[in-house]
Amino acid sequence: MGITVLFDMDGVLVDSEPVINKAAILGLAEYGVKAEPSDFIPFIGAGEDRYIGGVAEQYGVSFRKEMKDRVYEIYIEIVEEEIARFEGVQELLAFLLTKEIPCALASSADLIKIEANLMAAEILPSAFQTIVSGEDVGPKKPAPDIYLCAAQRMNAMPKDCVVVEDALNGIQAAKAAGMRCIALTTSFSRAEIEQEAPDFICSDCFEVLEILKNNFKDFQGAGRVSVDLLPTRE
Repeated sequence: MGITVLFDMDGVLVDSEPVINKAAILGLAEYGVKAEPSDFIPFIGAGEDRYIGGVAEQYGVSFRKEMKDRVYEIYIEIVEEEIARFEGVQELLAFLLTKEIPCALASSADLIKIEANLMAAEILPSAFQTIVSGEDVGPKKPAPDIYLCAAQRMNAMPKDCVVVEDALNGIQAAKAAGMRCIALTTSFSRAEIEQEAPDFICSDCFEVLEILKNNFKDFQGAGRVSVDLLPTRE
């Protein structure tokens, strides 16, 4: 059976970490929490309940769902103007499409944030055979649940899945799921990522594509693909 590629979202497909960081700081301030950007680092990739709640608790404030709702309100207001697009994403997705390599999006974020990010980055949801959000599973990363759920939906065995991640929590989740992992150095340093021992480390999605082509038989002998092959937004 061929491989299935499972993508994380924040820090992989879109450079949204600075945006959610800003929204969380502004949102938590309304609840008396004067957070610093670095407070959120341990919770990257673990879903907004922990991203927001973990920091609130550090300041002695109990997490309430309304905090996340408020942070998402702020996020939706600013994401289109402030989100950055990573180079190589469209080319990688187009390549998977033309080679008929199945892929899924598996993000610990709520669906409202996933949809906002994809729209802001002009990535069509139809680029993925399935989208799994943090609302679809119980335990979040570093637990393997979200990747196992994505694999099940894709009728893929974990050993046949390749996860593309940026967060330490996400790399741990991929390994716990029994999957191979390609880690991007977009959110953490190479030294930090090396401690989690992913299968490959790269700096952008162009390198991810080269890793797939050079190390997985589904891609052997494949050439470069034009991004024009990816469906465009009307």
